[in-house]
Amino acid sequence: MEIKNIVVIGGGVLGSQIAYQAAYCGFDVTIWLRSEGSIGRCQPKLDHLKEVYHDTITLMDSDKGKTPQNWAMGISDYEDFDKEQCLEKANKAYENIKLELDLQKAVSDADLIIESMAENVEQKIDIYKKMADLLPEKTVIVTNSSTLLPSKFAKYTKRPEKYLSLHFANSIWKNNMTEVMAQKQTNQKYFDLIMDFAKEIRMIPLPVRKEKSGYLLNSMLVPLLFSGMDLYVNGVSDPESIDKAWTLGTGAPKGPFQILDTVGLTTAYNIVSMYLKVPSFLAPYNFKGMAKMLKKYIDEGKLGMSSGEGFYKY
Repeated sequence: MEIKNIVVIGGGVLGSQIAYQAAYCGFDVTIWLRSEGSIGRCQPKLDHLKEVYHDTITLMDSDKGKTPQNWAMGISDYEDFDKEQCLEKANKAYENIKLELDLQKAVSDADLIIESMAENVEQKIDIYKKMADLLPEKTVIVTNSSTLLPSKFAKYTKRPEKYLSLHFANSIWKNNMTEVMAQKQTNQKYFDLIMDFAKEIRMIPLPVRKEKSGYLLNSMLVPLLFSGMDLYVNGVSDPESIDKAWTLGTGAPKGPFQILDTVGLTTAYNIVSMYLKVPSFLAPYNFKGMAKMLKKYIDEGKLGMSSGEGFYKY
């Protein structure tokens, strides 16, 4: 099976990045969005990504850009780099991505659906049910969910053998890693297909051989973010100091609150909300305090980097 037509469900931080990267690599890409308001939120993300790709490519053409810290493997290999060619691909990606509100029209010829909605179980189930009878027989579905297991949703797709997880890291043009995770009904043929597809969009696919909430990356990252927020909501210290403790102590480029701003506070709130029902004697963190704190930021329009302000201003 050849993958050519890709539909990304959701145009949030990662959804827009996945769409742009796939289009950059020559795939026909459509982003399905719920409403005109969603288009109004997605389009600026695509505008920004065009600038980011241009700036990154220009940097890669300089001596400073040829360092491991600045080189973006999602854009080009070092030995094959051609600035003008890369800029042309970035421009074509921006021009060719289609935004669509009609779900049936969006998925009518999809080879691959990449679901990249917020971490909300009900919303994900709802969209899978709506898509199930609209998809061509050929269509494979992957979820970019960062914490939810694909087995939770497989039956709603009506094609569990063609359903699995494909999880991306943020800033995928630079952090070009994906985690490919099957659920027990996934056919090996489609697992291999998605591993190959990930390579075609210049990612390094990492097989996750046992279904695990959080995959590889978030199994390590989420506890860090919880620990940082827990220190803040319990009055131990402030976000900037907590971040500095992590970055100065480990050499990491970002602390937990800088990461939260990058990921988006809405995504963080949805993840924290899943833990609110955990009995307090089993919970090592103050999840209620975290949820209240994140909700306040969200209500004030401080959603992170995407809105220009979160824990920091941008």
